[in-house]
Amino acid sequence: DKPMRTVQISACQFPVERMSSFDDFRRRVEGFLEQVPRDSHYVIFPELFTVGLLTTYPNADCLAAANLTRIDEFTDEYKQLFRQAARVRGQFIVAGSHLERHDNRYFNVAHIFTPEGQDIAHKKTHIFPAEGEWETSEGDDLEVWKLGPATVGVAVCYEAEIPEVSRILAVKGAEIILCPSYTFSEFGFWRVRHCAQARCVENQIYPVIRPGRPTVLWPRPRQTGPWWSPGRSISTRSTRTGKRVWLPLFATAPGGLICTGNMSLTVLDGKSLEPVTK
Repeated sequence: DKPMRTVQISACQFPVERMSSFDDFRRRVEGFLEQVPRDSHYVIFPELFTVGLLTTYPNADCLAAANLTRIDEFTDEYKQLFRQAARVRGQFIVAGSHLERHDNRYFNVAHIFTPEGQDIAHKKTHIFPAEGEWETSEGDDLEVWKLGPATVGVAVCYEAEIPEVSRILAVKGAEIILCPSYTFSEFGFWRVRHCAQARCVENQIYPVIRPGRPTVLWPRPRQTGPWWSPGRSISTRSTRTGKRVWLPLFATAPGGLICTGNMSLTVLDGKSLEPVTK
């Protein structure tokens, strides 16, 4: 008989909303992780789920999307938080992504923290046009890593829309592509999801998407005024039509349960079979 592996993955939701300090952010992360099953091998958070830290500044109401790079000031605390969580929990944690400064340039960086304390970083190689307004640069490297029961790669949001990214990762041996995502509209969510499905068919691999959940905060790079919208309704206005756009797909967590989409992947001789969603 051929050897068979079962991979447990927890895709965690994280509402982006106002907070008072990094300790507030830490408490929310720890509370959400408590809902993650301990038998999960991988835990994935959304892209740029740290942007809510911008509201910790006293003048947050006057800041624009171009000021998002200021959250780099929390990079050390962010890394320490997830490095410790991965060690204590014995899990591989994809801590979404975070805006960081490297060699006088800012990058959208996804991190995988391992139970051994290793920090594996991936700089987003294809940024969405709006990210260019945040002075964000593009990374150059696409790597895969044998972590636990599977070989994984990372494609951050817009990278899933670029066929060559997933193809390179698949050729290098990726069995699972972890895709933290954050989009400005429901249309963006469907674009990333459909593209990830195409990458799955093209390369016969598993993409695991974790979209962000905009609630209180909503970056509006082409509009004037505050970069966040008050209230807890999951909606915004289209910058193209001015009509209100509802985002029901970002509110799928029932009863406040934040950890959603726990799944089991069965991998047979390096080939992924059908997932079983719990």
